[in-house]
Amino acid sequence: MEPAMRSLLSDNGRYVQSFRLFLKNSTEHQCMQEFIETKLPEIISSIENEKPAFDILGVGSGSGEIDLQMISKIQARYPGVLINNHIVEPSAEQILSYKERVAKTTGLSDITFNWYKKTSHEFEEQIHGEKQNKKFDFIHMIQMLYYVKDVPATLKFFRSCLAPHGKLLIILVSGTSGWSTLWKKYGSRLPLNDLCLYITAGDIQDILSSMGAKYKSYDLQSDMDITECFVEGDLNGELLLDFLTETCEFKKNAPPDLKDQILQDLKGPGCSSTKDGRIIFNNNLSVIVVENQ
Repeated sequence: MEPAMRSLLSDNGRYVQSFRLFLKNSTEHQCMQEFIETKLPEIISSIENEKPAFDILGVGSGSGEIDLQMISKIQARYPGVLINNHIVEPSAEQILSYKERVAKTTGLSDITFNWYKKTSHEFEEQIHGEKQNKKFDFIHMIQMLYYVKDVPATLKFFRSCLAPHGKLLIILVSGTSGWSTLWKKYGSRLPLNDLCLYITAGDIQDILSSMGAKYKSYDLQSDMDITECFVEGDLNGELLLDFLTETCEFKKNAPPDLKDQILQDLKGPGCSSTKDGRIIFNNNLSVIVVENQ
């Protein structure tokens, strides 16, 4: 890592600002929502829950937008069944946004919400410390496995938390995305390794296969408009560059050679394409659904 650079995660306010801009400029949530509408009902139906309650665990749920959409599909499949929704999220700001979203949403009277302001590892330690044997019918980990220290151990733990017929849903960037290109080439020079891992869905599939886990994967097409990244002095472009490199104030702090190389590659075919004069980054995702065996 270059000495003058620090992780974007070291500045929570700037991270949230850049993340929200990323969501605005990308089709990330739209492609997830389409998957939830078209594919998730079948996945939920295969869980075969016969208990009076349905237990969900969201790990790194953020502000809850995707969570609530998934819950609506579970409600449709199990009408009148009590849903216990447990949320593990380390950001107080994201938890507050989630609670505000719940307060504004109708049709949640049969759902209990339990928030844990913890990282996934802290939650795991709590479960082990309390010697709980809590099992969940549906666990989801969306865009969060970059932020754990030991991915195989984390996957092993959360698989152990699945109830019979339960499902673990993981969403990560695809191994063929622009992120993968960027990380493979520049990972050693970026500060992401402080708190994150350069890991793609392809890596997760390899880990799961080595564990003998049974899973199914789905590809989601997604893109992000990064044109502003190449406009000198554009604040939104600088924030998007921060998000792409996970570096706080990348344009200001990166060595000139690294900045020039990354900007050049971001325009290139390994990361992006040009459409109607706009530079469109390949933000493709993969969904992995792990079955309890």
